[in-house]
Amino acid sequence: MRDRLKVVLQHALPKRGLTTIAGRVAGARGGAMTTRLIRWFVRRYGVDMNEAENPDITSYTSFNHFFTRPLKPGLRPLAPADFVSPVDGAISQFGAIDDQHILQAKGHRFTTTELLGGDRTLAARFRHGSFANLYLSPKDYHRLHMPCDGRLTRMIHVPGALFSVNPVTARGVPNLFARNERVVCLFGSPEHGPFAMVLVGATIVGSMATVWHGVVNPVRTGNTAQWTYAEREIVLAKGEEMGRFLLGSTIVMLFGPGTIAFNPDWAPERPVRLGESMGNRPA
Repeated sequence: MRDRLKVVLQHALPKRGLTTIAGRVAGARGGAMTTRLIRWFVRRYGVDMNEAENPDITSYTSFNHFFTRPLKPGLRPLAPADFVSPVDGAISQFGAIDDQHILQAKGHRFTTTELLGGDRTLAARFRHGSFANLYLSPKDYHRLHMPCDGRLTRMIHVPGALFSVNPVTARGVPNLFARNERVVCLFGSPEHGPFAMVLVGATIVGSMATVWHGVVNPVRTGNTAQWTYAEREIVLAKGEEMGRFLLGSTIVMLFGPGTIAFNPDWAPERPVRLGESMGNRPA
């Protein structure tokens, strides 16, 4: 009953207005007020500042500055695997793409076509492939890294709703990840073929950013936007930073058929750390 009430409230809340206000607050340089907000957040969510490159709460000039803080160098070594976890977070779901259907939660599925903004040709590359949905909670490190080497080919900003993406909402809102605003980043790899990293927005997620573009959705116009990179050599190595959430959310990864055999230790709701083994090429 409590979970159902939380989902009902998600439908009723003025999500876009809340997100706009949260984005302004997160970007404001409020001096002592910013420090108090950060201090409250660290206590409320149990953020481990000992992992931060800069653990001094008073030194952060804005909440976004704190939220996208880097980790201490060497804190997340890369596992000797073909694919590594690109984030600190928790596994929502992962596994095989059933034709073009992806499991969101028990009783809820969505399609790769829906996730990729209605592009059937693009979605066909991942038919019968594999997916992984990873959720970043408020206490997590919020920079995103590469699961393997890849060359950027295309980026798509898909407008949408701004539901929360926490586990309760994922269980209660159909097509959640394909309904919310998202940034689709498409890569190619000579060894692993095409793969996609989809950054899913959520309530109070101020913006999403990539290392090659900066903030991708500073103004929400309601129109799909695309960028292609055929004439630019943007190549990122496994473990290299590729983007960040300016407040927390979810990342969905898509791989082609026969590309990855997932780590047998992985399971839904299991915590993951950046750099740990996600899987290897099938034998």
